[in-house]
Amino acid sequence: MSTLSGVARSSGIPQRSWLNPSTWHLRTRLVLVAMALLVAICGAVGIVSYASMDMVFNKQLDRQLEQASSRANDFGRPPSNFPTNPSGRPDPLEARGQAAGTLNARIDGSTVRSSGLIDAQGNRVSLSAADEQVLLSLPKDSLPVDRSLSNGDYRLVAVDTNGDVIVTGLPLADKQSAEASLVWTMVLVSLGGLVLIGLAGTVIIRRTMRPLEQLSEVATKVSRLPLDAGEVALAVRVPASAAHPGTEVGSVGHALNLMLNNVSNALEARQESETKVRQFVADASHELRTPLTAIRGYTELLRMTETFTDDGRKSLARVQSQSERMTTLVEDLLLLARLDEGQPVKVEDVDLTQLVIETVSDEKVMAPDHIWQLQLPDEPVTVRGDATQLHQVLANLLSNARKHTDRGTTVVTGVMLSADGSAVVTVTDNGPGIPDDFQGRIFSRFARADAARSGSEGTSGLGLSIVDSIVAAHGGTVEVTSRPGRTEFALRLPTVSTGEVQSSLQGDSPTS
Repeated sequence: MSTLSGVARSSGIPQRSWLNPSTWHLRTRLVLVAMALLVAICGAVGIVSYASMDMVFNKQLDRQLEQASSRANDFGRPPSNFPTNPSGRPDPLEARGQAAGTLNARIDGSTVRSSGLIDAQGNRVSLSAADEQVLLSLPKDSLPVDRSLSNGDYRLVAVDTNGDVIVTGLPLADKQSAEASLVWTMVLVSLGGLVLIGLAGTVIIRRTMRPLEQLSEVATKVSRLPLDAGEVALAVRVPASAAHPGTEVGSVGHALNLMLNNVSNALEARQESETKVRQFVADASHELRTPLTAIRGYTELLRMTETFTDDGRKSLARVQSQSERMTTLVEDLLLLARLDEGQPVKVEDVDLTQLVIETVSDEKVMAPDHIWQLQLPDEPVTVRGDATQLHQVLANLLSNARKHTDRGTTVVTGVMLSADGSAVVTVTDNGPGIPDDFQGRIFSRFARADAARSGSEGTSGLGLSIVDSIVAAHGGTVEVTSRPGRTEFALRLPTVSTGEVQSSLQGDSPTS
């Protein structure tokens, strides 16, 4: 809804935020949940696969390590022409069948007598002092353990051979390379699966959720229809493809269509009833005009031709005043009936500024005990409309301010152009204000709040209803804001430039 300054008010709809999952689309949450489950499954499969392959590789490596250790331990005393270590015992690295990368060492007490490994070219490579310290710290329980050496990670086993400890080791590089390949394969396959599942899931879920979106579209269209008054064509329905009662979403769509059918029938019955009531009011008001005119005429005739006592004259004056009040009420009802029927307005160029001056001048004569002020622009403001009806709008608003405020109240009538080029007329008083609970129904017919605002004159409760209906027929709006000490009625009417469009919509041609 727009204010008089043309600034749109907040709709109150919460904005979507990625930090608040409750504002996400349902399809987004479904896709994310599916991907989260896939991530969990891929993670579980990856962990189990890695653990299983690690166990297989360890068993395979332990068998190779056991065979290499057995060859080193069974290596006998070599012939005299073979090199030996200082203690005269053979070097276990000289054992036959040892593969490239194999590590062997003989430990005598706390001294490493011989140590080394075979490189990829089959040459012997000595171990560093730090590596020998690692070998000395190995447990002598013949169980394989993993250690980091200067040449890489090794799986080592130390076997006690009656005084000497022979250490045998095999590199872990091949195992680690295979496991790294397995990890990368699992990661890439999982990422590819996530992408495919995300894309496919989005398409599938979007197609699956399409019936729900159709339900939402129908409900949104119905929510924007003016169902509160007038003839309503409720032709919006859920498509048959989304209203099949055999599915969950289809059952909702079918139920929504049944509800819309019921609402449509109720609206048609209400409109028929309202039409009958309006026709009755129009007919009754029209029929009452003749007898009321006769009553007023005969009352005036009696006043001029007959002699009455003081009480008789008072009674006759009372009859005349009540007949005049009844005539005004009937005329108001007839006007509302015509406006309800949608009768086109006779439009012409109306100098709104001059109309305001004349109406305020009339009120000054009727209520000299109020302070009447004008706030007018330098240039006249011209609108398209019925001058008589617009005069009645202004007279009703000023009369409303006069009747419901005390003597000495200041009433300011202003004319201005808003930011969007519309003409705005404001009637502001510094009276006691309008209760908040009454402001929402102040433009309803026969709505009265005489007790809320002071003043001595009674009202029929139709004045502001007529204002609202006439302004709506002219393509404008009327608003009220009130608090103790300030009450403002604001009219917004199309000017000449925008009024021509309204005139063409109503099918009237300008009159001159």
